[in-house]
Amino acid sequence: MIHQNSPLAQKIVLISMILCCSGGWAGAQKTWVVCPDCPTPQIRQAITLAAPGDRIEIQTGDYHETNLVIDKPLHLQGIGQPVLHGETGNEIMIIASDSVRIEGLHFQSVPRSHLKDLAALRVQRKQHFIIRDNTFDDTFFAIYLEHAQYGEIENNRITGRAVTENSSGNGIHAWYCENLCIANNQVARHRDGIYLEFVNNSDITGNYSTGNIRYGLHFMFSNDNQYEHNTFRDNGAGVAVMFSKRINMRSNLFDHNWGRSSYGLLLKEIYDAEITENLFSNNTIAIHLEGAGRISYQHNTLERNGWAVRISGGCVENRFSDNKFLHNTMDVVLNGRMNDNSLAGNYWSEYTGYDLNHDGRGDIPFRPVKLFSYVISQAPESILLLRSLFIDLLNFSEKVNPAFTPADLTDPSPLMQAL
Repeated sequence: MIHQNSPLAQKIVLISMILCCSGGWAGAQKTWVVCPDCPTPQIRQAITLAAPGDRIEIQTGDYHETNLVIDKPLHLQGIGQPVLHGETGNEIMIIASDSVRIEGLHFQSVPRSHLKDLAALRVQRKQHFIIRDNTFDDTFFAIYLEHAQYGEIENNRITGRAVTENSSGNGIHAWYCENLCIANNQVARHRDGIYLEFVNNSDITGNYSTGNIRYGLHFMFSNDNQYEHNTFRDNGAGVAVMFSKRINMRSNLFDHNWGRSSYGLLLKEIYDAEITENLFSNNTIAIHLEGAGRISYQHNTLERNGWAVRISGGCVENRFSDNKFLHNTMDVVLNGRMNDNSLAGNYWSEYTGYDLNHDGRGDIPFRPVKLFSYVISQAPESILLLRSLFIDLLNFSEKVNPAFTPADLTDPSPLMQAL
C-alpha cells in the first residue's frame, strides 16, 4: 500500500492531474492564430475572444503587450519563439486561472524595480499549470510563483543580466507552493538561479544553474522535497539549504563554486535528510554544516576542494559512510572539540595505512581532522604556511598525541580503494 503522503503518492497525484488537464487541452474547442496580419493581431485580443480550453497559436514576431492576464484555462503556444517585450513598470504575463499552459514564447526585458518584484511570468494562487520550452532574456524575475500548486516548469532557458544582489531578481522564484516539478531548466546570471521559500512536496530535477551572483539554488522552510541530477556551477555559492526537513539530494554536481566564502552546499538548521551520490569538485568549501543533524551522507565524491567538509557548532548525529575524499586541501574541519558525528568506511586519498587481512579496509583508523585546520580557524592568515614543512610536522605531532583535535572523530575502517 502506498502511503498518501509518500513522495511516490504525491508524484502519482501530480501526473494524474497533469494528464487530466492535458486531456482537456487536447479537446480544445478552437485554435486562435495571432500574427500581425491575422484577424487577431494582438495576444490580448485572442485571450479575450477565446473560450475556456481553447488554444492560442502565436506566430513568430515581436509583441509589445504587457500585463496580459490569462483568466481562463488556455493553451498559449508560440511558433518560432515569438518575442514578448516588457515595458517600464509592467509585468508581461499573469496566470490567473487554473489549467493554463504556456509554451514556446520568448519573454524579453522586464525592467528592474526597487519597489516591486516584477516578473516576466507570474502565477498567482493557481494550480495545474505548465510552463515549458520558453526563453526568458534579461527579465528581472523570470518565473514567479506564489501560492501555486501542481505545476510543471520544464525545459526553459532563463538568462539574466545580474550585476549586484540588490539590483537583480531570481530566475525561478517560488513562495508558498506545493507539488511543483521544476525540471531541465537552464538558469544563469540571476541573483539566485532557483529560489524556494515555504515550498513542499516538490521535485527539482535536471536543472543547470550557473553564473548566478548569490546561489545556484536557495531554499528555506521547504520540506519533503527531492533534488536530483542538477548541476550548480560557477555560482557565488552552489546551494544554500536553511530551516528545512526531510530533503533528499541525490546525484547532483557542485562544481567550481569558488570564492572567499563560497560553498558547494551550505546546510543550516537542516534535519533528517539524505545527501547521496553527489559530486563536489573544486569548491572553496564543498559541504558546510551549521546546526544540521540526523543527515546521512553516502556515496558522495568530494575532490579537489579547499575544505571538503566543515562542521560548525550544533551539528549532531550526522553519518558519513562510503564517501570518497580525493585530494582536498583539508578533508574534515570541526570547529570545537565536542563531537556527535561519525565517519565510517570512507575512502581517503591521504590515508597511508595498511590492510594485513586483505578485507579491503585499513587496519588502523584514519584521523581526517588536522591540527592546521584548528590553527587556521584561530588565525586565517596562517593559510600562507599551508605547504610548508613546519605544518607537516605540526599535523604529525597532533596525529601522534591529539591535544586540540577531537580524538573520537576518526574513520575506524577506511576503505583501501576508491570504489
